[in-house]
Amino acid sequence: MRIETIGRATLYLADCAEVLPLLPKVDGVCTDPPYGIGADATMSKQGGTKYGNAAAAKRHYEATNWDAAPPEDALIRAVVAAGTHAILFGGNYFGLPASRCWLVWDKVNGENAFADCELAWTNIDKPVRLIRHMWNGMLRKGQEERTDHPTQKPVGVMKWCISHLPEPNRLILDPFMGSGTTGVAAVQMGRDFIGIEREPKYFDIACKRIEEAQRQGDLFISGGAA
Repeated sequence: MRIETIGRATLYLADCAEVLPLLPKVDGVCTDPPYGIGADATMSKQGGTKYGNAAAAKRHYEATNWDAAPPEDALIRAVVAAGTHAILFGGNYFGLPASRCWLVWDKVNGENAFADCELAWTNIDKPVRLIRHMWNGMLRKGQEERTDHPTQKPVGVMKWCISHLPEPNRLILDPFMGSGTTGVAAVQMGRDFIGIEREPKYFDIACKRIEEAQRQGDLFISGGAA
């Protein structure tokens, strides 16, 4: 196990099944677990996304079998129990209880074979909510940079998710951190963050992204106080 502390964030290079029992209960879990649908293998062969006569460049990702199988039911239950409230993308793939509130991300996908939306299960007591945020190809919203993780979520979408957690939502946990987008969103929103990732490649990317987000936040605070 490796632990990195970056400002308000504590990051673990480890299997979340080993780390979760060591942690205090957090205010909110916000995460995107593997769905067990072989996304790494599929995305390693991904072509460009077509928008009218324009097409984005083809992207290549390394297939490492991280999405070969979904987490076991006991681990999903432990993830939900780790927070007072929880948001899990891909909730439609897991045996979770009925929920009043699903968070729906309309990806404004254009013409391709991928899903038009992604669904996040929650145990939050409010109606279903939807966000439209383009992410694929050359027209993705804000031209936000994508890293080497094939299922990276937009920072704007993860901020939107965190904003739906009931107050207080000071401490956010992502047990399947990937390249660190939830951590970037949490730090930018002034939240404390705990992230866990077992793949060293993605852990290192997450550390760099969260460190940069923390640095930008510090500069903003310093600038405002001057």
